[in-house]
Amino acid sequence: MHAPPADAILLAPATFNTINHWACGLTSSFVVGVVAGAIGKRIPTVTMPSVNAAYAQHPQFQRSLEALRDAGVKVLYGEGDFEPNQPGERRPEGFPWHLALDAAGAAPAVLRGTEPRGVARTGEK
Repeated sequence: MHAPPADAILLAPATFNTINHWACGLTSSFVVGVVAGAIGKRIPTVTMPSVNAAYAQHPQFQRSLEALRDAGVKVLYGEGDFEPNQPGERRPEGFPWHLALDAAGAAPAVLRGTEPRGVARTGEK
């Protein structure tokens, strides 16, 4: 017996390593294998990276975010989404789960083109 297909997948918080492995197709962990397969299965997928400002400056990180966006993944990173903190600092408000969960809840509608007002299409900011 097979499980029914997922309506959407949320990978959050996504580490620097996870984002880069996923974008490069390196599926050495179960989680990265699931989200890599979701691209091919066209399952709406949302990710919110959680990296500090030092990691965010690495050139591969930016390339990886762009590759995931190009593959149809909704990447919640940058102004209005997850913004990196300085190395060693914790976010006083904690991880912005509400943004990630809201985007994941809207993801199936986005793929069908029936998204609620104010929701960006996958790959757009």
